[in-house]
Amino acid sequence: MRVLAVNDLSCVGKCSLTVALPVLSACGATVDILPTALLSTHTGGFEGYTFLGLDDEMRKICDHWETLGLKYDVIYSGYLGSRSQIAFVKEVKNRFLKSGGVFIVDPVLGDNFQFYRGFDEGFAADMGTLCSLADYILPNETEAFLLTGERDLTKALAKLASLCPHPVITGANAPDGYFLYYFDSAARRMPLEKIEGNFHGAGDVFAAAFTGCIGGGLPMRKALALSAKFCLKAIERTAKEVADKKYGMNYERELHILTSAFRKS
Repeated sequence: MRVLAVNDLSCVGKCSLTVALPVLSACGATVDILPTALLSTHTGGFEGYTFLGLDDEMRKICDHWETLGLKYDVIYSGYLGSRSQIAFVKEVKNRFLKSGGVFIVDPVLGDNFQFYRGFDEGFAADMGTLCSLADYILPNETEAFLLTGERDLTKALAKLASLCPHPVITGANAPDGYFLYYFDSAARRMPLEKIEGNFHGAGDVFAAAFTGCIGGGLPMRKALALSAKFCLKAIERTAKEVADKKYGMNYERELHILTSAFRKS
């Protein structure tokens, strides 16, 4: 399994590509990367970080790859820093995804029902067009709302399912608990244990694990359950062991959950 991860590279604070590489590798994947931006740290909780968009370099990288004849079983798209990058990722899919390959989009837009800095309704609309090309999308509760305008989770999932065959709302509060909502021939939900707190990089840990599980041939429900278990164990360890949560999750010592599953599969 060869996977292309399209995401930012934050030099400090475990997230994005620095999470995708080890987690996908633990699932048995060969991982190549296409960085969308280079940051000194991620943007959650750090002040004075540097940011370099890599729009021009992304095209140069892909032009070189084409001379090598590279093709991918799975392309996973995460943080995109501009509308032009969204358009370019559509091109990347067309140029490099194998016939019958899987395209997974984590539509990074915002949190706490607000856009991240620099994003707006126009950006969300463009992200929606990228989601329409995906086999799986992985919005959080906020991103589901920003893509659909619906706070009702059942209605949001239905609208997402009209965009993409297999949407996943990666964690959302409901009157009767905390759930992962997903569509797999029908609307479904999976109960999750919720640990209070802000755990930077948790979404990236989940998305990378899910990408590895789907690319490794697991059915959707099993992929979701295994990814959720891995993410929960990483959050539990982080809650106990990491004093300053903005530096990221202590997920490395839970990678055995993934490696063991793929040894058995």
